[in-house]
Amino acid sequence: MNKVILYLSAICLMTGVSQAQTLPSFADLVEELQPSVVNISTKHLPSDMENIDDNLGIVSPNPQIQHYFSPKDSENLSLGSGFVIDSAGYIVTNAHVIDKAQEIMVTLADNSILSAELIGVDAKTDLALIKISPQTELKAVKLGDSDNIRVGDWVLAIGNPFGLGGSVTSGIISAKSRDIDAGAYDNFIQTDASINQGSSGGPMFNLKGEVIGINSAIYSTTGGNIGIGFATPINLAEFVINELKTKGKVERGWLGLKIQSQSSGEGVLVSSVTPSSPASDAGIEAGDIILALNNQSISDPKAFSRKIAETPISSEVELKLRRNDHEFNKKLIVNIMQETKHSNPVVTEEISNGLSIKVAEPTQELKKQYGITTDDFGVIVTAVIKGSDADIKGIKVGDFITQIDKTPILSQADVEDIANNAKRENNRPVLILINNNNIPQFASVRL
Repeated sequence: MNKVILYLSAICLMTGVSQAQTLPSFADLVEELQPSVVNISTKHLPSDMENIDDNLGIVSPNPQIQHYFSPKDSENLSLGSGFVIDSAGYIVTNAHVIDKAQEIMVTLADNSILSAELIGVDAKTDLALIKISPQTELKAVKLGDSDNIRVGDWVLAIGNPFGLGGSVTSGIISAKSRDIDAGAYDNFIQTDASINQGSSGGPMFNLKGEVIGINSAIYSTTGGNIGIGFATPINLAEFVINELKTKGKVERGWLGLKIQSQSSGEGVLVSSVTPSSPASDAGIEAGDIILALNNQSISDPKAFSRKIAETPISSEVELKLRRNDHEFNKKLIVNIMQETKHSNPVVTEEISNGLSIKVAEPTQELKKQYGITTDDFGVIVTAVIKGSDADIKGIKVGDFITQIDKTPILSQADVEDIANNAKRENNRPVLILINNNNIPQFASVRL
């Protein structure tokens, strides 16, 4: 019996040695890539310090870490990472790393510190471009193709947190095209490589030494890394970087369409059309199905939105559509997307129904404003309190409510009556049916 145990132990030991010998070493690759990664520190004015705790009890011999955790003066030093995109001094990072910064400082791999100029910020993708004036030519990264990555591929995440020098973690790609509700262009790469807060804005490399993502976020219940990190794909970021570099801002294409996925997986469904938009002028209607863009099949709403956003302004695109089993093509001229400022939130006291939404009966003017073409009875949402359960459940200004708790809604008074009934029944949730141009959507909303 002892001989058998000894024999099995020897096999396990040899197997472990064999597996260890086959694991890759990233040392040569890291040595080549680290000079392109930088530390970014920013200083804020006292007005930006409301969430800083002076008594966190962190003690460190490193003055930057000590300052970060226990600020003693009127300025706050925050730290993140970035990487050189152009040897002339252009550096990419996350927008949240330099948000509200009064001063931006960059620490290079040789520990030299330079002041940086902000070139531009794109909040929609959480990206920013800054520039330094180096005395010597910097080593820029090589960009890869994030569309060609595969789940299971090895990646390296390199950052320069807290100004300590390069920090490297490795892992695999866990998933692609993740939507984490961070914005309209969510298409994150998910990885189990450790991405900590100070590594935000740093590059994610493939084993060819090419940047395939920008480390942007972690999923965590504690603020620490638990093996779920997200990176912005470089194919999405490259468009933004080029726009910031040439214009200082991002100009996106716009057609005036609201779209959503199809249950059949073929094409995307037009849920509404903005009046006086390129789509409206071309005769596209709510309920149409977009099958292709410039002869390329379409099935993902976010992929379609991204392609339109990256289309040069005033250029022509061709859509293949289906309406009532009839297929046809339309040519549209891409317009520039205008930045919109949402009117939500509204003052809580103005809403008495407990649902955190204001509604109005559908006048012709309101129906035209929100692209509602149905003649059904219902009410139009005109305001939603930001952060309320209705907001979290996706109810938005312009939605057309036709039923609540399976009861037809004919007026504002009907909404009040049903909400009051729910209040009397221990504030139970209500089931709201939104029917935007014959596209039903249910939401269970707490009072």
